[in-house]
Amino acid sequence: MTAAPGGARNFAGMTVAAFESRMAERMAALITRHGGQPMVAPALKEIPLEHNTQALDFGAQLMVGAVDMLILLTGVGTQTLVDVWTTRFPPDDVRRALTGTTVVCRGPKPLAVVKALGVPALAVPEPHTWETMLDTIDAARPAGLDGLRIAIQEYGAPNPDLADALTRRRARVTTVPVYRWALPDDVTPLIRAGRGIIDGRVAAALFTSAVQVDHLARVLDDVDMLDEVRAALAHTMVASIGPTTSRRLQHHRFPVDVEPSHARMGVLVKEAGEQAAAILRRKRP
Repeated sequence: MTAAPGGARNFAGMTVAAFESRMAERMAALITRHGGQPMVAPALKEIPLEHNTQALDFGAQLMVGAVDMLILLTGVGTQTLVDVWTTRFPPDDVRRALTGTTVVCRGPKPLAVVKALGVPALAVPEPHTWETMLDTIDAARPAGLDGLRIAIQEYGAPNPDLADALTRRRARVTTVPVYRWALPDDVTPLIRAGRGIIDGRVAAALFTSAVQVDHLARVLDDVDMLDEVRAALAHTMVASIGPTTSRRLQHHRFPVDVEPSHARMGVLVKEAGEQAAAILRRKRP
């Protein structure tokens, strides 16, 4: 086992699988920096809804004050919404409409987009789950949500838990899809990563979103490798960016060995590297 600068432990030459797409190069660099051999297999492709009539129709409702609260889940989705709206409405009108609405941001990325517009917003604290979003909303509306018109910006997949919880509080909930995820055009790297897990070459697997988990499971199931990978993960360290991703891993009967102290990709890689040797000693006696 080698030591990273400052005495911190690292991956010490282990092969580390990850499933980033947009941030694939950064993920590979982080794994390398922390002593690992990266095997990055993109698990998804982001498809903008170029003719997003739902987003435009929702923008029209926003402009006339027909939305009481807007929940923004991702930075990319928030920026896309603003870009779509400004094709039809003047930027100053968009800013005024958002300022007249209670805006709730799940994490720092949508908050940064909203702040750049000069719009005030409620910031949801870590770990940015639907439960913490709900706590933030409840705290901001102590009188309750009965009849409140709430819109949720979808981030590639629905968030039924949040929508159901708001509906149970008698809010009137709508969703605004901005983009969706698809499988990458070439799924060969995903199959290669699965094979690496099965044959023991992959010592650690890192997941940074729930959609990555769903797509990997789908591809592995299509090629009859899912059960073999499940069994092999009993001897592989699995690291999850946070609770939402962990729940998807557990849904697919994948283990979760590490969640970082902060839901950041760099922190995930660093802390997974620090814990890898001890976890693998336990899982590979």
